[in-house]
Amino acid sequence: MDRYLPEGYPKENSDCRHYIQNESGMREAMEKEVILEAKALMCTGEHDIIVDLPCGRGIIYREEGALGIREGKTRDIALLSKVGKSVCFKIKEIREEGDIRFILSRRAAQEECFEKYISKLVPGDVIPAKVTHLERFGCFVDIGCGIPSLIPIDAISVSRISHPNDRFYNGQCIKAVVKGVEEDRILLTHKELLGTWEENTSRFSVGQTVSGIVRSVEDYGVFVELAPNLAGLAESRENITPGQTASVFIKAIIPEKMKVKLIIVDVFDTPSLPVKLDYFISESHIDNWVYSTDESSKVIETHF
Repeated sequence: MDRYLPEGYPKENSDCRHYIQNESGMREAMEKEVILEAKALMCTGEHDIIVDLPCGRGIIYREEGALGIREGKTRDIALLSKVGKSVCFKIKEIREEGDIRFILSRRAAQEECFEKYISKLVPGDVIPAKVTHLERFGCFVDIGCGIPSLIPIDAISVSRISHPNDRFYNGQCIKAVVKGVEEDRILLTHKELLGTWEENTSRFSVGQTVSGIVRSVEDYGVFVELAPNLAGLAESRENITPGQTASVFIKAIIPEKMKVKLIIVDVFDTPSLPVKLDYFISESHIDNWVYSTDESSKVIETHF
């Protein structure tokens, strides 16, 4: 698994440092076709990536920079955005002299990753991912060797958010679940990892006063997020806006209706930072996930 982790993802047993320290290590890595990783120092005017290595500089020519660049399916921004970040690669050639000593290919690393790892994924697989950028409609992640995928905003959590940056930040290491496979695309979801209604409410009890985040203000009440997969409803109150922090008294927890009734004690502004994610699933694969309670007439579930 370490071989095909997202770029910059913490690696438990990486031999990369051993190989890139000197030329003999680099030659060994080239012979064994090892996938290595190092920092992209700059991108030239021709969109070639210069890689900074302890034993010299390497170059990833534009067409070797990513899957799809050569065919025009991937835009060059995918190369420019790697400057200052880790990039994976295989070594194609070692030159005896000159400023650029190593000819590298990120595309070759991605081709192997896709063939030996990503193409074998099936719905329900829980995989490591790394957030690369956020758009209103979803979160783009690296699922292995810089290969991108998307978690749609409605698949991020049960508690509704206005933007993925309410839940994630760039560079964050997360987990995701494969929801589907379409030709060469992997479809992802995330909310299933954040716990069922019962798992989330088990952390709270009636009579407690806790903090939450105001997610929406409606005519009939204010929705306050207590956890990424749990929100409660409080009575309407003036001068409240989404994104504020609220201290709330838990008035009732009702399993048959999957409702948490709240009373707002106070509301105040705080820096907008994503809530720490707690994953309730540690398995590497799930077949089915049921959010709703046994007592509820409404069933919320995902079949993989």
